Amino acid sequence: MSKTGCGLPYFYRQENAVNGTILPSFLHIRNTAVANFYKRYLTQKAISQFRFTLPKTWNKDYFLYTLYIWGFLAVVRTDKFGVIPQGCSLMGYDVFYRPTNAVISNPLLKGIIQPRIGIQCTLIKLQPDYGSIYDLVDFYGNMLALCAESASVNLLNSRLAYIFLTGNKQGAETMKKAMDKILSGEPGVFVDKDMFRDENGEMNWEMFEQNLSQNFITPDIMEVMRTWEEKFDVEIGIPTTNTQKKERLVSGEVEANQMEAETLLELWYEGLQEGFEETRIMFGIPESELKVEWRNREGGIQNVNGYNVGDGNL
Repeated sequence: MSKTGCGLPYFYRQENAVNGTILPSFLHIRNTAVANFYKRYLTQKAISQFRFTLPKTWNKDYFLYTLYIWGFLAVVRTDKFGVIPQGCSLMGYDVFYRPTNAVISNPLLKGIIQPRIGIQCTLIKLQPDYGSIYDLVDFYGNMLALCAESASVNLLNSRLAYIFLTGNKQGAETMKKAMDKILSGEPGVFVDKDMFRDENGEMNWEMFEQNLSQNFITPDIMEVMRTWEEKFDVEIGIPTTNTQKKERLVSGEVEANQMEAETLLELWYEGLQEGFEETRIMFGIPESELKVEWRNREGGIQNVNGYNVGDGNL
């Protein structure tokens, strides 16, 4: 298992699949703290779309992160721990080329277990292709981290507004002291008039001024970050209001955007419902102890990212 700063269970098979074929090396942010920060944030954002009710003997954190980062897990009955969820790999295939067995390896269980799916265990998967959300989290987390680093560099570079060119070291020290007083808030700063012009009437110093309005692009970077996050939201099924279109955003457009987003959530929801139902039937678990619900689904499109959608413009 890869140990990252954000503590998510990223395994090498997921990292290799993404880093080896999708991201070019010069854009890969690697395991930087800022990249891990955004990956952790996006992972939790994806997990928060559903409300899970699990048996008290199951560890909820293990269940959720295994499900979302691995893409699936098996529920099996053990002699020591009873019915528990376990991360697994898959083997075999049936006539429809679906896996037939789960392969469970846990040091606290006896040997490697290979239960038959549908007979000795159930498989709860997030997506029909058994995929996880790691590729999405990794890509969008890296893009947000790249934007954040660009914004921090631009903010730092924008702090320098003036450069004073003086004829000698004494003049430079005098300008430093004057600048310190001005920045400290003194209402008036008094200096020798000879500091400005020499005996021939020529200027003793020259000021170089940067054009901060042209160089300050942090607001633009913040808009790009918002766009990346909204693209991630649509990818995983979270409705957005398309904030890039600031004028004449009508309710029909918001509704269309929500339908595009919720299609994927509905796909996940149906798959989870199917896996939960099979698990309840096989192991006799009541629905009150094992179920999944869609958060904030009440009210249709009446509350999208804080906006109440009506018949007119937003």
